[in-house]
Amino acid sequence: MIQTMLLPLDGSANSGNALEYGVYIAPKLGASLTGLHVIDVFLIQGPMMTDITATVGVPPYEGFLEAVETSLKEKADAVLASFRERCRAAGVACAAKTNIGKISDSIIEEAENADLILMARKGEHFHLKEGGLIGSVAEVVIRKSGKPVLVTPESYREIESMGLAYDGSPSAKKALDLSLSLSEKLQWPLTVLIVQADAAKAADLSAQVENTAGRGAADCEIVVSSGKEAEEILKFIKEGSVELMVMGAYGHNRLRAWLLGSTTSTIIQKSPIPVLLIR
Repeated sequence: MIQTMLLPLDGSANSGNALEYGVYIAPKLGASLTGLHVIDVFLIQGPMMTDITATVGVPPYEGFLEAVETSLKEKADAVLASFRERCRAAGVACAAKTNIGKISDSIIEEAENADLILMARKGEHFHLKEGGLIGSVAEVVIRKSGKPVLVTPESYREIESMGLAYDGSPSAKKALDLSLSLSEKLQWPLTVLIVQADAAKAADLSAQVENTAGRGAADCEIVVSSGKEAEEILKFIKEGSVELMVMGAYGHNRLRAWLLGSTTSTIIQKSPIPVLLIR
């Protein structure tokens, strides 16, 4: 079960919204939160600083980089102080940490000591990135961390029930196990969505879910639909019957071991509710 949750914080409204989900979920699980603020090393000594000084035509004055680093550390202190205060108010055990490095690498490294990563779909500098359906940091973390990642949307709502998109893949089976465990622990009813036009395959997938669910006491029901996978999952989400969607991060295609599948990316991008991704 989830006992430690890592929450990357950058001071943006979106990461603040992720914090709200954290302080809502953590007490229900008896889990602790670790707030992590990463100072991007490229803002201090990387090519970006060189580009800025070249663009304005003025070399950095003596102590310029030190001043930048001091400013960034002051911001980190403020972000984490706010995090501690919010956790204290919610009665959530917490720890806070500041790292200097590449943001995605730092998150992945710190996640080695966590059971779950909780992060905003779009971070502070999402609008500066080129392309992509979600923030580049979020995508790298989802692909490489090997830990469950709860991706939060721009608005917050309390979770009282959950859904699971199930296709029988290894990651979906892991997602099913975790979903049933969470459902039983948190008393959140679970609805399993199977998108499969082939009746025999749908029946086999339903049997897999029933056999696994039968080992525990979770409140679980199964819904079968046909059509395009992403469209059916989004339709199910937007019907409003669940407040959390769980799914395997990848399907059967081997290419998805490196790139996020189109279905996964589309759901993360368009879902109005949090999406819990399992590798």
